[in-house]
Amino acid sequence: MSELRKLLDFAIETAFQAGQLTLAYFQTGTQASFKADDSPVTIADKKAEELIRARIEKFYPSHSIVGEEDGETQRGSHRWFIDPIDGTKSFMRGVPLYAVLIGLEIDGRIEVGVSYFPGLGDMVCAASNEGCYWNGRRSFVSETKTLDRAYFAHTDIGAFAKYSRSDALERILKSTYHRVGWSDAYGHMLVATGRVDIMIDPIMNPWDCGPFPVLLREAGGYFGDLSGKETIYGNEALSTTKALLPDVLKLING
Repeated sequence: MSELRKLLDFAIETAFQAGQLTLAYFQTGTQASFKADDSPVTIADKKAEELIRARIEKFYPSHSIVGEEDGETQRGSHRWFIDPIDGTKSFMRGVPLYAVLIGLEIDGRIEVGVSYFPGLGDMVCAASNEGCYWNGRRSFVSETKTLDRAYFAHTDIGAFAKYSRSDALERILKSTYHRVGWSDAYGHMLVATGRVDIMIDPIMNPWDCGPFPVLLREAGGYFGDLSGKETIYGNEALSTTKALLPDVLKLING
């Protein structure tokens, strides 16, 4: 078994355990508090991140950790990016489209990724050169070739205006076949599993992106910033197919 495969198996088990923990709080009336940036956080977010960090520190004590709730612990060239609940706004309203995200960066490149949706029972995972898998079977991006048949997903549509992407949004809305608000990690997972063709977030943090470069890469697609660079550091995110990428970038950048 390759080292990346071992790391992926660890990430899968860790995401599953954290996800099961979140289900104990899901649809139970769990209340949220609000951080300085007005984003919500619940006890489930905090407990799930504690579980993930504890497992990493136990099994890979030399690895660095970057988490949404507790910041960064710097140790080495292997860095785990964790979002214990991506989609807390969904979680707090009892909507099951939230995810546990875990990504492993090695020497500056995301090599392992897991996106687990506890409320749906969906697990999408990948490691470099190992393929992308959705609930145990190989997963690929769609074969859609033209924008006029493409499904486009987004999170908060108001964010496009807030981050000066209104013109790009209007061009994409006019050019695509179907437009849906399948938000946060769920939209990017839908691209990696071939059910949506384009997902755009005009604002993203690195921990929101952790697993997606390798998930999309191994599924035959693209994840990165809105200029076409694979990265988790662009403060924005695009998932799409390689066939559609040139046309999508043209629409985004006018």
